[in-house]
Amino acid sequence: MKRRQRERTLLLTGWGRTAPTAARVVRPRTAEQVAEALAAAGPRGAIARGLGRSYGDAAQAAGGLVLDCTGLTGPIRLDTERGEVTAPAGTSTGRLIDHLLERGWFVPVTPGTRHVTLGGAIAADVHGKNHHADSSLGAHLRSLTVAVPAGGVRRVGPDGDGADLFWATVGGMGLTGVVTEATLSVLPVETAHMKVDTDRTASLERSLELMSADSGHPYSVCWVDLLAKGAAMGRGVLTRAHHARVADLPPPLRRAPLRHRAAALPAAPPEMPFGLLNRWSVGAFNTAYFSAAPRRRRSEVRPAASFFHPLDAVRNWNRLYGPRGLVQYQFVLPLGAEDTLAAVMEGLSRAGAPSFLAVLKRMGESVPAPLSFPRPGWTLAVDLPAGLPGLGPLLRGFDEMLLAAGGRLYLAKDSRTDAATVRAMYPELPAWQRVRERVDPDGVLVSDLARRLELVRP
Repeated sequence: MKRRQRERTLLLTGWGRTAPTAARVVRPRTAEQVAEALAAAGPRGAIARGLGRSYGDAAQAAGGLVLDCTGLTGPIRLDTERGEVTAPAGTSTGRLIDHLLERGWFVPVTPGTRHVTLGGAIAADVHGKNHHADSSLGAHLRSLTVAVPAGGVRRVGPDGDGADLFWATVGGMGLTGVVTEATLSVLPVETAHMKVDTDRTASLERSLELMSADSGHPYSVCWVDLLAKGAAMGRGVLTRAHHARVADLPPPLRRAPLRHRAAALPAAPPEMPFGLLNRWSVGAFNTAYFSAAPRRRRSEVRPAASFFHPLDAVRNWNRLYGPRGLVQYQFVLPLGAEDTLAAVMEGLSRAGAPSFLAVLKRMGESVPAPLSFPRPGWTLAVDLPAGLPGLGPLLRGFDEMLLAAGGRLYLAKDSRTDAATVRAMYPELPAWQRVRERVDPDGVLVSDLARRLELVRP
């Protein structure tokens, strides 16, 4: 006789800590238990949840069932001959990186935090600092094991039978099935360090110029000062990097070139008062950060952890935005729409929007996944206090500018846009919905985000 999975009722939010909703939560440990949970979801449906790093309501299901997939763990299987790794979907990016680095390998794509499950990374089709060179995670997936409401547990790949389900699941926000295991290609490396070049840029124009040049760096990211005005608007600190070879390391590090540790500072206080992050405090931070950056530095050796995941050094850094939480606004604009990028940045500067975390990246080739966010062009991610006066109208105005320029918002970061905007930004949405309705005809898989944006039938 199968034992019923234990349920708890919890109040859940995304990383932005906005719009909490209550749901029943179970923690399946096998693909079979996932399938059982989906079969018993109830009238309000179910959605998978990883480590809760989607900023908005993508991993919430008000009044429904949430599957805590962090229990889907187990052995990580590395095939060095094929250059592939197979891991359970509850494996965190951090654990996967640690496992691979010890053996001289690295993940093909990592987002800006270690604290994302593999299943969640697939559902959001995460991208990293190397998208301009290596695309998103979906480009490196070799197969997925997915539990779907109609059809049980299926193994699918990017080609052949099941390819439409594969690509609908990549970037599909957990609404086509629950990923339980994945196989992806991995990258051989000699060390756990990066060789980093840094440039301080005086303007947005200069940042774009350097990022557009084919420097040969596989990794590139630019922090930008969104409170700078006039000719300095968009000034930034651009870092570009390669994986360091043993010969690049100073002698002390060569003794154990693959030694790797993700450092952590104390956690942010449980609650910070709203208003601590304002245009003056953030402006002072931005000026100090910009001024402290080198004008031009080459071949600095840095640990991979500090280059890829700097914010992970402060646990629960989202608390810095106060009890009302934060909104991340991330969009991509096609090449040729640099004037719209500048207009959005100028609008944020003019509004005095206090963001110490504003990151600009160049995007490369996309994958054939209908709801995958990245497209060739430019992406800007901005963290803003949710209680900032006038934030709603400001961002709605930006939405209209993005639509006119052919841009789109990232569903994994969104917490406030509307259904009509998303339909216009994702023209392949109807094709995705046809696949979803085939594998989930009863509408079992549903989230607060899916209802808000009308991604699924009511």
